[in-house]
Amino acid sequence: MLIALLTPAAAGQEQDEPTGAAQQAGQAQQSEQAEQAEHPAGPMGHWAGSQIAKHEGRDGGVPDARAASVTQTHGLDVSGWQKNVDWAGVVRNGGKFAYVKATEGTGFKNPYHTQQYNGSYDHGLIRGSYHFALPDRSSGAAQAQYFVKNGGGWSKDGKTLPGALDIEYNPYGNTCYGLSQSAMVQWIRDFSNEYHRLTTRYPTIYTSTSWWKTCTGNSSAFGGTNPLWLARYSSSVGELPSGWGFHTIWQYNDSGIFPGDQNWFNGAYDRLQALANG
Repeated sequence: MLIALLTPAAAGQEQDEPTGAAQQAGQAQQSEQAEQAEHPAGPMGHWAGSQIAKHEGRDGGVPDARAASVTQTHGLDVSGWQKNVDWAGVVRNGGKFAYVKATEGTGFKNPYHTQQYNGSYDHGLIRGSYHFALPDRSSGAAQAQYFVKNGGGWSKDGKTLPGALDIEYNPYGNTCYGLSQSAMVQWIRDFSNEYHRLTTRYPTIYTSTSWWKTCTGNSSAFGGTNPLWLARYSSSVGELPSGWGFHTIWQYNDSGIFPGDQNWFNGAYDRLQALANG
């Protein structure tokens, strides 16, 4: 995909006034940056599930892959919070796949994304990127575009998972970002459709059942198109959001043998490869 590069006008040249859309985009980005400055951890402290334990807790149970009806494949997700990851150590401990945070809203890019995304690939893991959604900041389509332009794309190389949309509790305020349930469903749809337009893949949706019920009214609109990456820190995956008959990935703990969060892909390695290949 070609990305136009905008350069400042040469000294002395007149510059066009920004369009209304450009002004709005600039204001949204400034708003994000101001919000992030007020929260010391900021987006570096917002990873997939960073808000889950705060709102839903942990039940202390330890899941057992042997109890699953199908083979489980072990993986992890990381963000800038983990900084440079020891991918050789991940492989030694049996890691087969990884999701890496790329972006948040339209104003943040993970500064460790290159080391994490390329490093996992170089060590043989199947990996993908994820986007931390801020639905009150800009449209779903705008955030999908920002994500794809900054590490969230997909290629059919057998090693790249479809990008993931991390949609969870708002770390900056209102749980549902001030959106109604119908508006939230539309925002997610806009993101999903735009990501599909840009990459030919529908994004994986990362969420928790509790948040999904509260903020989308337990919408069943995405179960037929988007893989489900479910967050629940428990000994069992529990109830699924409406529309999904099964989960694709389960984030079952926020600490363990790998850096970052601990995940199981719900299937054997060849099914993980099938997800990567589309």
